[in-house]
Amino acid sequence: MIKAGIVGGTGYTGVELLRLLAVHPEVELAVITSRGEKGLPVSTLFPNLRGRVDLAFVEPDDTVLKGCDVVFFATPNGTAMRSTPALLEAGVKVIDLAADFRLRRTEDWERWYGMPHTCPDLLAEAVYGLPEVNRAAIRSARLVANPGCYPTAVQLGFLPLLEAGVIDPQSLIADAKSGVSGAGRKAEIGILLTEAGDNFKAYNVSGHRHLPEIRQGLAVVAGDSLDLVFVPHLIPMIRGIHATLYATLTTPDVDLQALFEQRYGSEPFVDVLPPHSHPETRSVRGANQCRVAVHRPSNGKTVVVLSVIDNLVKGAAGQAVQNMNLMFGLPEIAGLDGIALLP
Repeated sequence: MIKAGIVGGTGYTGVELLRLLAVHPEVELAVITSRGEKGLPVSTLFPNLRGRVDLAFVEPDDTVLKGCDVVFFATPNGTAMRSTPALLEAGVKVIDLAADFRLRRTEDWERWYGMPHTCPDLLAEAVYGLPEVNRAAIRSARLVANPGCYPTAVQLGFLPLLEAGVIDPQSLIADAKSGVSGAGRKAEIGILLTEAGDNFKAYNVSGHRHLPEIRQGLAVVAGDSLDLVFVPHLIPMIRGIHATLYATLTTPDVDLQALFEQRYGSEPFVDVLPPHSHPETRSVRGANQCRVAVHRPSNGKTVVVLSVIDNLVKGAAGQAVQNMNLMFGLPEIAGLDGIALLP
């Protein structure tokens, strides 16, 4: 059994990790940390885990975490990088669900996250954990940077088009909407029910922190000439991301449906829907699944891709478990074969 520790087990991604790992056939939950809830039984804070998780929250302690085989960091940005070097030295594999190791260049990290990086030497080693792109590298990694939620939905939508070279990489537009759980489990006026309910708004149009991550991932395929406009929106639901992606075709005779079906035909967690489909966020609620549909309105020069994920699963905890499976040589779908929740 793989002994797993979770640092930061009280947030939404933390409890989602607990939900998935508690029923994973090859995992033993060993350590759950929280400074604020130290000593509190996990099931007291999260009653859905009663009878499934018998641990209590403990103070974060590298000595205890070094007894694990893998440690997940479901923590604010800037936390994982302080403990990761010591854990790696002790032979522990690390999966960071925050942004500490997603950007390759130190200067990009410091610009977008406003703090110095404490172990910049590890940025080159960290493997970006998008299995549909980096599966082989993830298998041999000891440090995985789990992708952000928006970047997962956007990259999976654009990748087949860029890989095939059938769109203008200067024409990319990502119009994305997220449920309020993407903001985390904290008290903040903008995500109160009376503020977010019956409302719809864009935010961070001038520059969202996920923008450099998306650009970095797509540029691996498209090159440095990539130009992307990314506009995130907040919608009044708990879970889910819907990304509507636009690009200009440069190869008008391409069979877009066949392109997507061929690219993702062997992927266990990307579902290409039939022609003329419109994926719904509820169809992936609670599941480690990205559902995509590709359109060409009026058979014109614009291609539209619709991409939906659960921001807490394929956009966070589920993808982290998917990465763990790869790192330990387990079946990639282990513990992740649950069906989405409807209604």
